[in-house]
Amino acid sequence: MRTRNSNFPNNSNVTIPRRRNKGRAPNIVEPELRTIVAPMAERTMEELLRSPTEGYGEAIVLSEINADHFEIKTNLLQLVQENPFHDLENENPHAHINSFKRITSTLRFRNVPNDVIKLMMFPYSLEGAAKTWYEKEPPNSILTWEDLVTKFVNQFFPPSKTTHLKNKISRFTQKFDESFSEAWERFKEMLRACPHHGFTELTQVDTFYNGLNDNDQDSLNAAAGGNLLSKTTREALNIIENKSKVRYSRNKPNASRMNTTSRESVSKTDERIDKLADQLSTLVEIVSKKVVTPAPVKAVEETCVTCGGAHSWYNCPTTDNNQASVCATTGTYNQVNPPNRVSNQMAPPGFAPVQNNGQNRFNQNQVHG
Repeated sequence: MRTRNSNFPNNSNVTIPRRRNKGRAPNIVEPELRTIVAPMAERTMEELLRSPTEGYGEAIVLSEINADHFEIKTNLLQLVQENPFHDLENENPHAHINSFKRITSTLRFRNVPNDVIKLMMFPYSLEGAAKTWYEKEPPNSILTWEDLVTKFVNQFFPPSKTTHLKNKISRFTQKFDESFSEAWERFKEMLRACPHHGFTELTQVDTFYNGLNDNDQDSLNAAAGGNLLSKTTREALNIIENKSKVRYSRNKPNASRMNTTSRESVSKTDERIDKLADQLSTLVEIVSKKVVTPAPVKAVEETCVTCGGAHSWYNCPTTDNNQASVCATTGTYNQVNPPNRVSNQMAPPGFAPVQNNGQNRFNQNQVHG
């Protein structure tokens, strides 16, 4: 009977390898990995409650400057601060960037890039809402001058404003009383307000020409030798620029002459009113000089119209008191009042009061008669 080892000699020491189980992983002993955590140093409550200082860094990251004795003078900072940007309605961020670049381009320092100088000085050129915007920018978010310009322009010149200005340019129309030169200057100002408008020179010339009135279109064609479209775009721009230099041209709309005529008529009316006022003041002065102050009235003495005596007519013994007479003092016709009513009337000013003895005398005369 054969055994398993019958094929090998009896004196041979052969070790038969054991068959490995494919489903079992090898028994490999790996070194134990241990993380040693150092105990955190204990801090006081005051240190734990203290406000953190993280997050208060500058938004602009400045590169290291290797120059010796580098310093920005105070007068340069004051020059930048003279015309700050506030984010007002009529302010243009593009114009502010160009003005700021003109100032900083004059600064030259050895081993100091000009972009670094602009990054250092730009925050000093902001005020109001613009300064608030910069202070709210995340720390270390502006690395280059191009980053700063892009963020600044996009913040204060949003796409909606660009669309509004482009539509305004495309709808350009000459005003009612605007000359050719004034219209051209206003059109160029609209283009400068939106430097990224994207209009080509051909579109600019066509928009401006179509917005002019008929008189200025005809004069512009005459200056071009008959038709402005027969010229190149550059030649048309030169013709427009040369024509705009004639400030007092005859091509101003007729409305201006109408306005001039109306102003002249108004001025003539004002002159007439001034003359009438002078005449009235002269008449008032003449009348005031001719007014005479009345002299004081002298008291009139009583005289009887019948006998000439120094008594009233109704006291005259030879007069019938029931008859009418003419008053010598006033020259008017008076109706004689009955003697019994004289005592009940008041004497006029300047005359002696009437006594009752006239009534007694009249009664006596009647008795004796």
